[in-house]
Amino acid sequence: MPSSHTPSDCSSKSSDIESLSSRTFSAPPFYYQFGIGLLKPLYRVQVWRRSHKRDYYQREVEQRFGKNYPARPSVDSMLDTNSPYANKGVIWCHAVSLGETNTVAPLLDALLADGYQIWLTNTTQTGFARGASRFADEIDQGRMSHSYVPVDSPSVIEKFLAHVQPVAALFVETELWANILTKLSEHRIPSVLVNGRLSASSFKSYQKIAAVSASMMKNLTLIIAQDNESAKRFRQLGAHSAQIRVAGSLKWVINTPKAMDEIVDEVVHIEHGNTQKPDITNQQTELAKKLGIAGRKIWVAASTHSGEEETALALHKQLLSNSTLADTLLIIVPRHPERFDEVAELIQNTALKMARRSTEETIDADTQVYLADSMGELMTWYTLADVALVGGSLVDIGGHNPVEPASVATPVIMGRYTQSCQNVVDKLSEVGALYQPNNAFYHPATKKNVATGGVVGNSKQIDVHNTSNVNKNSSRKPSSKDEDSTLIYQQLVSWLDHLELAKLAGQAGAQMTKQQQAVLPRQLTMITEVIEKHSSSKTS
Repeated sequence: MPSSHTPSDCSSKSSDIESLSSRTFSAPPFYYQFGIGLLKPLYRVQVWRRSHKRDYYQREVEQRFGKNYPARPSVDSMLDTNSPYANKGVIWCHAVSLGETNTVAPLLDALLADGYQIWLTNTTQTGFARGASRFADEIDQGRMSHSYVPVDSPSVIEKFLAHVQPVAALFVETELWANILTKLSEHRIPSVLVNGRLSASSFKSYQKIAAVSASMMKNLTLIIAQDNESAKRFRQLGAHSAQIRVAGSLKWVINTPKAMDEIVDEVVHIEHGNTQKPDITNQQTELAKKLGIAGRKIWVAASTHSGEEETALALHKQLLSNSTLADTLLIIVPRHPERFDEVAELIQNTALKMARRSTEETIDADTQVYLADSMGELMTWYTLADVALVGGSLVDIGGHNPVEPASVATPVIMGRYTQSCQNVVDKLSEVGALYQPNNAFYHPATKKNVATGGVVGNSKQIDVHNTSNVNKNSSRKPSSKDEDSTLIYQQLVSWLDHLELAKLAGQAGAQMTKQQQAVLPRQLTMITEVIEKHSSSKTS
């Protein structure tokens, strides 16, 4: 399971970028273009089935199929700032869904601050909703425009590019489209894969369409990979070494939503008249008081998918049967809003007493489960919790970002499926901030190591209460899901019953998160250098 995360040289080479700017475009094979033509009307039917009863259905269709787009970001809005870099041009950034939007948000903030304008596209409705809320101010100010991504049809892409007129295009993590990349290359618009990640399973899928994959790799101007393993796989698909840099993962970058700041302001500044922001411990205390849960032990099951709420509820029943944890509160935060009612019914069927956020039900002394069926408040629940179980990891999704709870000093538990963020999981495990069954990097946090900010112990050492803790890449047989649940329950009890240990683990995670913040300026420099080199080559 654990993966290597040895840092590598990620410095940019100007000569390499200059040579890449003069490359010719590589068209995808005919069968791909023929297939896209056949699938386009079927995709429209799929969009209709999924969305025709929703508000703004017509807007979604028009944007996906190139019929109508919002206005470009306003240059005038940039000229009102004091920035000497105003009017650098529009950067198109595509983030598939909610997770990718959260990951790239700090990078987009930095690009906006540097004088660029942004056109953000999303594939999923969840991602679109997150983009709209996360960048509401920037969209209102005209510094950013926002739409659904165009379908991978040459005619639609031409209309989109003619309207947006981007100086560069960014694609987050994994989603690439052959015709889009071809058109960008044809128009000499640099394309950058940021925070690039290619898991073993995704690599095998791309290998099955080798000719298409090769054309995409050749058309990309730059691939900023998260780790050496992904970089190697990109090369095997056809990317040239000169196209690839390894810069670490943007998942490490702290992305605190404005909603969280507003809640803290309301609770601390207004009620108590304080003039300084509180530390994390004070945030947790004040938020708990506001919700009426001060003094209770709290754990959160966050970004959960179907099948994970059942596990969380079963674990919670076990906790409640423990006399020292009988007052523990579980907060469940489903990943997708369309499942809110489904999860509410699931909780009701357990006979546990529930309160719902969406109906503004209060949490009283008898409430055992709080369903946080709201959007944009995940960091609030992470701040409140003593322990966070991060979803997408108990079922085969790949795991959601553990840096979010770690950044607010909340210790993390994850299941076996963390292929989307394994490098981050392993680093947090090394310092004792994250527990994952069978992760050989895990070793409990200690006061000494938290004080020095160092890695906890030797990665070969095993947690004493985890007798089956082995590297899943070894020849030893991994544990079953039932054994995983047992180990997760033991860790929950360990942290909830000994909050001083949970606090140590949380502090270790917060320290590690701060240490990794250099990844943002690193990737930002690589991107801006590519844009500047391409701009100078066009004018020369």
